[in-house]
Amino acid sequence: MNADTIRFVLDGELVEVRNPDPTRTVLQYLREDLRKIGTKEGCAEGDCGACTVVIVEVDRSGKQLQVRAINSCIQFLPTLDGKELITVESLRRSDGSLHPVQQALVDCHGSQCGFCTPGFVMSLFALYKNNAEPTRREIDDTLAGNLCRCTGYRPIIDAAEKMYGYRTAKDNWLEEPYGNQSGSREKEKIALLNSAARPDMLAIDTGNQKFFSPRSVQEFASVFESHSDAVILAGGTDVGLWVTKQHQNLRTVIYTGNVEGFSTLNVTKTHIDIGAAVSLSDAMLPLVEHYPEFQELFLRFASPPIRNAGTLGGNIANGSPIGDSMPALMVVDTTLVLRRGKQTREIPLDDFYLDYQKTALEPGEFLERILVPLRHGDIQVQSYKVSKRFDQDISAICGAYALRRNGAGVESIRIAYGGLAVVPKRAVTCEAKLTGGAWNEDAVQSGIEALAVDFSPISDMRSTADYRRRVCGNLLKRFYLDSSGSAQPRVYDYGR
Repeated sequence: MNADTIRFVLDGELVEVRNPDPTRTVLQYLREDLRKIGTKEGCAEGDCGACTVVIVEVDRSGKQLQVRAINSCIQFLPTLDGKELITVESLRRSDGSLHPVQQALVDCHGSQCGFCTPGFVMSLFALYKNNAEPTRREIDDTLAGNLCRCTGYRPIIDAAEKMYGYRTAKDNWLEEPYGNQSGSREKEKIALLNSAARPDMLAIDTGNQKFFSPRSVQEFASVFESHSDAVILAGGTDVGLWVTKQHQNLRTVIYTGNVEGFSTLNVTKTHIDIGAAVSLSDAMLPLVEHYPEFQELFLRFASPPIRNAGTLGGNIANGSPIGDSMPALMVVDTTLVLRRGKQTREIPLDDFYLDYQKTALEPGEFLERILVPLRHGDIQVQSYKVSKRFDQDISAICGAYALRRNGAGVESIRIAYGGLAVVPKRAVTCEAKLTGGAWNEDAVQSGIEALAVDFSPISDMRSTADYRRRVCGNLLKRFYLDSSGSAQPRVYDYGR
């Protein structure tokens, strides 16, 4: 296998592309190179869902398939290496008839202008393969990354509820029932993907651009030491926009997605140990299991296609002041494992952000793992996100809290906000004001006043500084009410 050739499966066949443009998107390849124009470009930034495709790969166990929807408009073509790509054209049966998902949308009148329809089809196909009996809430969450400006969503949701009744071809993997990992088609697909798997590092050099996809942490560290100015690419949910929106020319890219040591996810006796390339979708499972109060935060974290591609490590290392994971991880005392060459060091997440998109990473150093302590003792945690749109929107403010009480008083409290300032950070003055005192409305009001010392809010397109100042105090008050059992039901308590 040539080191500069990517291999992936499309429509049941192995496809090879030698020395491709490293930052050519999957969408561009489909539409312009293959003339598969069913997949649409709406926003070119992973927001509208018109470009949704499905990626299939062998999971970490090596025994099952993982089927997930992603945004092809910001996914670079070389990241397909060793995977299967499924498009809306792929779903058509051999006799030309429609897949159950497609037929259900036709019969339920789920399409009007049709531009967004292929994206809805692919998101629903991923649901079809992953969940045999989805609830209404699960359907809504699945479609959170697909926007329709014509029909509204009722007929699309009707189709999602009825699509399972259209299944007829039991011997077709595309229509095999959920969970049929022992089926012959499943085994054939795993064997095909294993045959496409690369034993060595993918290394593309077009003369103007380079792309490396190391296989081990040691190999990654070596490549990064040799190319310290390289862009580290994880899920591409931010870096992809550097190309599609800012038109940057990325000279050297090093991809984390095939580094075996970056994909580990373990729960030890003390921590949730998350590799730097673990997707947000995978990372949120143990995080929500141990901190169920964070479930709404992660369900509102971008959209399923973004969470399927994006990584927790990328969200942290990016250093954006509006990354929603950081406040929640800060209040539960998360630690980062940083590495350069063979040397590693640990640093509290609290100390990682120095200035706007400036972190404590030294030249040649990268994020290897995230260590989230397991819940211990009687601790109350919560996180709130405030944005203009409920689903798939960037936070104006994201606040997180962790309270340990001593009777009616505060033994300790950790408070962090994102979106307020140029970096996500803890409210240390407010914490000091509340620690050791009573946990009541007067104390909380004093804490709200102390927030003015911790933060000088910014104004931007999402909100004004004054709005942020008021809301961050209101969220602290809301946490007090939640922790006291007197708050009103939250959105997910009664549906959308």
